[in-house]
Amino acid sequence: MIKILKYQYLTIIWAVLVLILCDIPMSPGSGEGFFEGFDKLVHTGFFFVLTVLMFYGKIREQNSYSFRILSVLKIFFLAVSFGGLIELLQWKVFTYRSADWWDFFCDTTGVAMGIFSYIFLHRTGNEKSI
Repeated sequence: MIKILKYQYLTIIWAVLVLILCDIPMSPGSGEGFFEGFDKLVHTGFFFVLTVLMFYGKIREQNSYSFRILSVLKIFFLAVSFGGLIELLQWKVFTYRSADWWDFFCDTTGVAMGIFSYIFLHRTGNEKSI
């Protein structure tokens, strides 16, 4: 457990920041953001960064760029579950915020973009340690 905290501390800090930012009340008149759909773009960005930080921590933990598919699936399900938890909290606990299926879709899209980035930039055949 301590090993996970040692390498995933950036992920944990980012997750707490995302949780706070997604659950604080919006000031009146700022609910629309800079343009229509800005909220969706923010959700996608939050979860893209979260996924990249999860991969970064895992790479540092293993001291290698290579992963089993099980590790990638764990990161996917953990990040998507976190997005679902945020939407559930907005629906049941922080009722001044509205839960939205499109926000959850954008969370999942950000996670998929992060995984795609890892796969695209993965150093196949170059199994150097960090």
